[in-house]
Amino acid sequence: MGRVTERRRTLRIRDGAVSARPDTLVAEEPLEIRLDGKPLAVTMRTPGDDFALAAGFLVSEGVLGSASELRTIVYCGGAREDGSNTYNVVDVRLAPGVPVPDITLERNVYTSSSCGLCGKASLDAVRTTARFPVADSPPVRVTPALLSLLPDRLRAAQRVFDRTGGLHAAALFTPEGELVDVREDVGRHNAVDKLVGRALREDRLPLSRSILLVSGRASFELAQKAVMAGVPVLAAVSAPSSLAVDLAAESGLTLVGFLRGNGMNVYTGAERIDVGNGA
Repeated sequence: MGRVTERRRTLRIRDGAVSARPDTLVAEEPLEIRLDGKPLAVTMRTPGDDFALAAGFLVSEGVLGSASELRTIVYCGGAREDGSNTYNVVDVRLAPGVPVPDITLERNVYTSSSCGLCGKASLDAVRTTARFPVADSPPVRVTPALLSLLPDRLRAAQRVFDRTGGLHAAALFTPEGELVDVREDVGRHNAVDKLVGRALREDRLPLSRSILLVSGRASFELAQKAVMAGVPVLAAVSAPSSLAVDLAAESGLTLVGFLRGNGMNVYTGAERIDVGNGA
């Protein structure tokens, strides 16, 4: 299987001093996801947790919603001309009776911010395919003080980032702030898919008692993945996009941005944030 990191020789310049030394880089390789033998999508990812990534991607596409709907995920052998395996192609087989979507160039590729769909079409796509309403009962309630602790807890769990400085991360926390799972990847959307895919394979969907924290910004794609997994609270250390806020408002998702130090912006779903008398 592919390595998570690779070594490359670099020319290091510091304060005028020049030296040659190896540097540790995060690996990036393509992963082709096939559904019942037919090509579905290609994503650039950091190798590792590939089966979870594929399962999570299919949750975000509305194809899978429970572990019982998944039969197998396997690497496709003979991906190279010489018959050797690249471990860069996986085939997902659905359980008997689970409908296979029509895989054509016209499929709902609303997961990409560059797909060309208008905002309304993107929102409609999520509305019509979402399996789990964002309905936490009793409602998740978190304090700003607890939320402010989560980025440091995420950072402490990023093992590969410490060696490369080049990975995004996503983590699931309980409403009490306990770290449940963390995944790293060159793409933050892949990190979320790995989290969701692991939850699906362990039959833990919907994630209705979870806080999802992502490094970087909160794009529409990440808000969509949270909604499709039934997550009630999405927090990001950077800014959300306007369409992410629109989706969060329509779906009932609590969206927090600029979660840094003791500060944060709550864009939607403020009823889940327990601010006491400071509102």
